[in-house]
Amino acid sequence: MRHGFANKKLNRTSDHRKALLKNMLNSLIKYEQITTTLPKAKFLKPQADKIITLGKKENLKTTKLLMEKLQNIKSTNKVKKTLSKRYEKRKGGYTRIVKAGFRYGDNAPMAIIEFVDRDLEAKKVDKKKEKNKDQKVEKKLATD
Repeated sequence: MRHGFANKKLNRTSDHRKALLKNMLNSLIKYEQITTTLPKAKFLKPQADKIITLGKKENLKTTKLLMEKLQNIKSTNKVKKTLSKRYEKRKGGYTRIVKAGFRYGDNAPMAIIEFVDRDLEAKKVDKKKEKNKDQKVEKKLATD
């Protein structure tokens, strides 16, 4: 019998598992595509879909629930303003899992989890800072 098996434990304590889920949700919302192990991706998919569904309802209660789940105001705002508008006609299935082979070190199955109609530029959110640093270094070298 299958009594008491509500979700995957992922060989972690409950606090560690909750923190892992929160961090992965924030990363998925920020970059709209992340690479992780297959069991973690399967654990994340239903939670991410529920977050988008919550974001579609526009009231204070859902905003508070999103803040409780994500604990990040930027992620909450992106869900409410961007992602919920993008998927307002879609009734579910906001994410997809694509298998990505096996990890080199321990042969763990890897997967890419992403939003269905994702913004390709969202993956480069942190890259702009690196370009600015490179330009500053070039300017210093040019002045010397």
